[in-house]
Amino acid sequence: MSGREDGPRAPASVAGIASAVRGGRRRAVDVVAEALERIGRVDPVLCAFLEVWGEEALRRADEVDARVAAGERLPLAGVPVAVKGRHGLRAAEPLLAAGGVAVGATSVPGPRTPWQTWGLGAHGRTVNPWRADRTPGGSSAGAAVAVAAGLVPLATGGDGAGSVRIPAAWCGTVGLKVTNGRLPSADRTGLAAPGVLTRTASDAAAWWRVVSGRPIAAEPPAAFPVPAHWSPDLGFADPAPEPVALARTAADRLVDTGVVRLVRPSSPPRLLDPAPAWLALRAPGADPADAHRIRAENDRRLDDLFARADLLITPTTPTAPHGHDGPGEVYSTALTWAFNVSGHPALSLPAGFGADGCPAGLQLVAPRGREDLLLAVAAEAERRGGAPTG
Repeated sequence: MSGREDGPRAPASVAGIASAVRGGRRRAVDVVAEALERIGRVDPVLCAFLEVWGEEALRRADEVDARVAAGERLPLAGVPVAVKGRHGLRAAEPLLAAGGVAVGATSVPGPRTPWQTWGLGAHGRTVNPWRADRTPGGSSAGAAVAVAAGLVPLATGGDGAGSVRIPAAWCGTVGLKVTNGRLPSADRTGLAAPGVLTRTASDAAAWWRVVSGRPIAAEPPAAFPVPAHWSPDLGFADPAPEPVALARTAADRLVDTGVVRLVRPSSPPRLLDPAPAWLALRAPGADPADAHRIRAENDRRLDDLFARADLLITPTTPTAPHGHDGPGEVYSTALTWAFNVSGHPALSLPAGFGADGCPAGLQLVAPRGREDLLLAVAAEAERRGGAPTG
């Protein structure tokens, strides 16, 4: 798969699958069998999966059909779900309880990989579904590829420095990282937060309602246009011109369609480079004093920023997808990991295509605990045509 004409195709939506299974128009076992057939046919090329759980998935799907027949109203009835890595089932338990069916474990970076924007599946290195000579990003590499290629409509991820948002940007999907600490995470540093990769904002919202336990009626509507700050570099990064231009064009579409209103600050948003803080917090035995200083100052600046606008908008990544030999000297995390240190929720939306034929992303950041705002803005952008899809 490569280029825009023969690139990934969209599967049925989460809501569409669940509605059809609940209404008796589809059987979960047939939906899951079709997903497994797609995976078997396409994954030897894409290498998105470490393991495929065919027999178990069909057994679970049959159980979902029985639960539906017994009258259970399952919000994810029959939805094929991919989980990040071999140990991702525990994080997916709320999805399975809601009727989702885990079909396999997606690829993550292999052993002895010094950088995380890469993946190694059962059949070899994970490739970008738009260009096989480029990486899909990572570490939720296979998750992004599985969604972008239409193998599943929803895949779980984990984001410690941009590991959901970067592959979402480079594969042309929606990628949400939740507020740090709001959902369980095994990361001892507190930098990592769960997340999800989907084709649409409504599918991401379906995931959020299940894992957060918030009913649809509890989602507060956003008043549009939402005031937002734009920053191409957060005051410290050195992004390449093309990702910035694509993101700015995408931000301007949000303005033109009335989804956001850009606030003109007296000075542009500026944060301290979070790299020293992130690295110190990750390193066992490191003195955290400087990390805490950087975190406190950036928290102060972000509090001031969000006192004047509801959103911060940036490019998701500083570069286009790199080759399989590595990212070079530029940290692919330059524009994402500040919000792992600060804990703010962030979402990557598709932002069009670069000259290399690969997607780029637009990052939306909201105050802590405002996942609902991110999802509402993303959904409205899709509804009004302000967000291109992969």
